[in-house]
Amino acid sequence: MRVALVHDWLVTMGGAERVLEALTEMYPDAPIFTGVVDSDHLSPRLRQKHIIPSFVQRLPRAKRWYNRYLPFLLYGFEQFDLSQYDLVISSSAAVAKGVITPVDTVHVAYVHTPMRYAWDLYHDYRNREAKGITKRLMGPVFHYVRMWDRLAADRPDVLVANSHLVQRRILKHYHRQAQIVYPPVAVDRFEVKNPGSYYLVLSRLVAYKRIDLAIEAANQMGIPLVVAGDGPERGHLKHLAGNTIKFTGAVSDDVAKQLIENAKALIFPGEEDFGIVPIEVQAAGHPVIAFGRGGVLDTVIDGETGVFFHSQDVKHLIEAIRTADNMAWDAQKIRRHSEKFRPERFREAMSLVIDAALSHHDPTS
Repeated sequence: MRVALVHDWLVTMGGAERVLEALTEMYPDAPIFTGVVDSDHLSPRLRQKHIIPSFVQRLPRAKRWYNRYLPFLLYGFEQFDLSQYDLVISSSAAVAKGVITPVDTVHVAYVHTPMRYAWDLYHDYRNREAKGITKRLMGPVFHYVRMWDRLAADRPDVLVANSHLVQRRILKHYHRQAQIVYPPVAVDRFEVKNPGSYYLVLSRLVAYKRIDLAIEAANQMGIPLVVAGDGPERGHLKHLAGNTIKFTGAVSDDVAKQLIENAKALIFPGEEDFGIVPIEVQAAGHPVIAFGRGGVLDTVIDGETGVFFHSQDVKHLIEAIRTADNMAWDAQKIRRHSEKFRPERFREAMSLVIDAALSHHDPTS
């Protein structure tokens, strides 16, 4: 069977790229079609693959400005000729699901989320983050992007969501049903260790992740907090931080592992589509203190593997931290919960979805 993989862009290693890695384990000979590739920032496994970028790769500073080239990417993905493949699997948080496949090709789209900056977070991006000419152009450009995105979502034969939240977004914006397959998490990398003395934030430092809440809570409580990660909010967050808060900047996988294993608990104050870090922290036997919306509803059990707060403000986060501090946590129970997200579970679930799609599509069946 001739298989092709499609991914939005390959310029960093995040959760979506870990999903792609797992797909390459299932289909090791499949080429990868993508909008833009920066091999220097990919894992050794992905660097070894046959990667075919779109024409956007040749545009100025495409490895940095790929988001600015979004209208060109919409066109670029439609130019990929996938007519020789029996099965196409796209990994999409933006445009990859929009590839065009012939009637005899099965297309399974793993949707990390509908484009957040075009749908749920459009007004936040436009009103809070966009500046100058970008802000003026966002209205007409994203009006077109939404129309394209809605039509593109009709092209795959099967849609797969990574969480119940994303499943609901797909139904809301695309009017299609999606099956749920949780992303793979390398939980076996982590050892269960005794809790340390510090609370941990491990995240890109961007506004919607609400790291400011964790910092304000740590300031008021006088508790040690380690903020690992980098992003455009770093300067603002450091200005807010008191003397019990340490910023590490971006960290390697090995350093992140050490920080997770030796933490007391994770503070997760934003709303995510899924969220890999809460599972990794649970794999080390530590609880998660999280805003009780979004992907954590799939990955954390309130009162057993973590504590939820239900109003996204400092007061309720502090209450949740105090609740967690007074609980007797069963580290092995927390660890066992994380194991349902092992990579082999992902591969098994995706295989079932793909086999069913192929069987349903077979004209001789």
